[in-house]
Amino acid sequence: MILHISLTTVYCLDQEATRDFYVEHLGFEPATDVVMGDFRWVTIRHPGQPLLEVTLMLPGPPLSPEAAAFVRGQLESGQMGGLGLTVDDCRKTYDDLSSKGVTFVQEPAERPYGVEAVMRDNTGNWLSLIEPRAFTPSDFG
Repeated sequence: MILHISLTTVYCLDQEATRDFYVEHLGFEPATDVVMGDFRWVTIRHPGQPLLEVTLMLPGPPLSPEAAAFVRGQLESGQMGGLGLTVDDCRKTYDDLSSKGVTFVQEPAERPYGVEAVMRDNTGNWLSLIEPRAFTPSDFG
C-alpha cells in the first residue's frame, strides 16, 4: 500500500545555488547531499513536510542527451514548471520575497481557488504561491 509521496524532482543548473536559494529565501532545509560515482544527489525539504524531499537534479542521465539538452533549454529560457507552495498570506509572502530580490512573473491575484502569485527560482522554474480557499467546479464558469 502506498502511504504518501516521499520524493519529487526539480531540475536546476547548479545544485548548490538552487539549494541555497530554497533554503535562504523560501525556508526549506538541506536534507541529503551525497556523491555516488558521477552522480550527486542533493535534496531539500520543508520543515512543515519533513517526509517529502525535493531532489535538485541536473539535466543529465538517466535522460538521453537530447532530453537533457531540452530540459537545459527550458530552464535557461524560464519555461519549466516547479512546485506549488501553500502560503497563509499570499500578498504578505509576495512582499517579503520581493524585498529579498525574488523575481515574480505574476503579482498576487484572486483566483477561484484562492490568491496566487507566480515566482521564479534562481534557475527559472516557475513556482506558484497559493493562499487556498474552498471552491467548487462552478467557481470556474
